[in-house]
Amino acid sequence: MSFASAIKSELSKQKTSRICCRTAECYGILLFGRSFSLNGISFTTESPDAAHCASQMIAQVSGAIVETKRILRRAEHTAFVVSVEDIEDRRKILNMFGHDGNEIHLLLNHAVLENECCLSAFLRGAFLSCGTGVDPQKEYRLEFVVPHFHLAKSLSAILAEVPELALQPIISRRQGAYVVYLTGGDRISDFLTYLGAVQSSMEVMQAKMLKEVRNNVNRKTNFETANIGKTASAAALQIEAIERFLNLGGWAAIPEELRELAKKRYENPELSLRELGQSLETPLSRSGVNHRLQKLIELSEKLQKH
Repeated sequence: MSFASAIKSELSKQKTSRICCRTAECYGILLFGRSFSLNGISFTTESPDAAHCASQMIAQVSGAIVETKRILRRAEHTAFVVSVEDIEDRRKILNMFGHDGNEIHLLLNHAVLENECCLSAFLRGAFLSCGTGVDPQKEYRLEFVVPHFHLAKSLSAILAEVPELALQPIISRRQGAYVVYLTGGDRISDFLTYLGAVQSSMEVMQAKMLKEVRNNVNRKTNFETANIGKTASAAALQIEAIERFLNLGGWAAIPEELRELAKKRYENPELSLRELGQSLETPLSRSGVNHRLQKLIELSEKLQKH
């Protein structure tokens, strides 16, 4: 099951005892469907749960006869068309929501959302009708694919005003439709919780936490790899300097105060400066070891010039 299907399945199971909220949810489903006019009232979905929920809700709220047909889409995907076939039933539904069915531009009737409690139900219906979501393992994105520009603007404005949620909706154009979308793991998680899809919200949060852990591990690994590379390069320079002394006169050619450290480095090229300092008979700090090795390199370079 896709992430979008999981959200719709979860939302379809939400129940409300308030008539106003059921009406608002039904309005969201119908208004953002494929058609909402005297010529046709219908919406298409690939979610059987959404289709079942919508057909029941439309019939309960309006008393209309609702038909659900199963169709075959591209790549053998099954979809469901929920429709009201009788024109008088369509007229009754349109009048119920304050529409006459002959509008040039389909607009949202805010009077249906008079009660504050109805907003989440309305948006839940809108998502069941035209919503989709990207797998949070890949990207944080929820979309409403809306057929009319003015309707998309109204939806965007409502989303932007949802109490206590800074959703920041964006509108874009795609293949003749308008897409109102949300991004950001926290915003999407909060919005899904607001709609009632708590399990889907948790899935987004879990994906977000897992990505953060992976990013932290990668940063740490990259940092450690870089440090290892620096240590190896520095050790190579130090061993090269030691070998110059050895080629000239053996260990005796190295100043006595640097000899023990030079032997330790030559025998243990993998050790860090701190580890080298701790391995000496009289332990030295990291800065002390670094200072002596730098001096060893400088003396070696002088020998090379002579």
